[in-house]
Amino acid sequence: MEGIRRRTRAEHCGARHSVTPLPPDLGVVVVAYGDPALLERNLVELGRQVPLRRVVIVDNFSGLAEREATTAVCEREGWTLLAPGLDLGFAAAVNAGVRLLRSRGCRLLLVLDPAVRIDEPALSALALDCASNPQRLVSPRILRPNGTVWFGGGTVDIRRGLTRNGGAADSAAPAGWLSGACLMIHAGLWDWLDGFDESYFLHWEDVDLSWRCVAAGGSLAVREDIWVVREECGQGPALRAPLQVYSACRNRLAFAARHLSRRHLIRWLLLSPVYAMTVLRSGTGRGAARSGAPLVAAAVRGTGAGAALAIRTLTIPLTGSGSYPPVTAAKSAVH
Repeated sequence: MEGIRRRTRAEHCGARHSVTPLPPDLGVVVVAYGDPALLERNLVELGRQVPLRRVVIVDNFSGLAEREATTAVCEREGWTLLAPGLDLGFAAAVNAGVRLLRSRGCRLLLVLDPAVRIDEPALSALALDCASNPQRLVSPRILRPNGTVWFGGGTVDIRRGLTRNGGAADSAAPAGWLSGACLMIHAGLWDWLDGFDESYFLHWEDVDLSWRCVAAGGSLAVREDIWVVREECGQGPALRAPLQVYSACRNRLAFAARHLSRRHLIRWLLLSPVYAMTVLRSGTGRGAARSGAPLVAAAVRGTGAGAALAIRTLTIPLTGSGSYPPVTAAKSAVH
C-alpha cells in the first residue's frame, strides 16, 4: 500500500484534495528560460483550468528559437506573454508578471517554476490557504518524479553560512525560508513586501523574501498534505551556468550583509571559499562548458562582488547598541 501511495504522490500531485472551482482572483506567473517544452509538459493541463488572462508567462530571453516556440505555446493556450529582449533574472521577471496580474485584479498569486507540475486540486488548496491566511507565505511539498523530496522546508544555517532544505529543515522555524519554485502569496502581503528584491537577479531572492516576510510580521508554511512534482531538468543553455555560479556566490554575501549581525557577516565572509567550492560541485554549476575555468572565474568574481558589499556594510558606523542601522526590516532577525 505504501508503494502505491508513493506513486500516487509523484503522478497525481495534490490527490487528497477534492476539486473545487479555482477562485476568479487567482493569478499564476511563470518565469520561462530556455526550454519551451517544460510549459507543454507541465502547465498546459492546469492552464486550461485557470480563468482567462490569469496566466502570465515571462520569457527571459535565451534565443530566437526558444522565443518563437514559447510565443507559439502562449498564443495557442491564450496565456499572456511578457517577452523582454534580455534576461531579466528571476526576481525582476516575477515582479513584472505580478504587476500585470495585480492590474487585472488578482489577489491570490502563485509563483511557479515551469519545471513544476501542479494539478487543480493542489492549486485550489493552496489558494484557499492563501485566502484564509493572507499574512502567510505558503508552499506545497515539492517532490521529484521518483517520489523523493526536492523541497519540504528550508532553513539558513547561520553558523556555516549556507541554506538547508533537507528532511530536518523546518521553514516555520527561526531562519526558515520557502522555495520560489512553487510559492503562493496574497497580493496584500506582496505589496507590503514590495515583491522580490531585484538586486539578487538569481539565487537567494526567495530566502530574502521569506526573511522579510517574517520580519514584517508574516509567517511561512509548507503544506505537508499538498504535493507537486518538479521535473528533473538542466539549467537551460550553458551560457547561463557561469551567471548562476556568480549569482549564488555574490547573493549569499549580499543576503548576509542585509540580514545578519556583524559577527555572522564576518564569519560568512571567511567561509566564502568553502561555499564557492560547494557551488562549483553542485547542480548550480552543471550544464556549462566542459572546461571548469569559466565556472571558477564566475565563482571568484561573484565572491569578490559579494565581499565588496559585505565590507561596505562593515564600514557603516554602529549604533549605540552595537548593531548596524537596519538595512531591511529583517536586519535584527539574527543576533
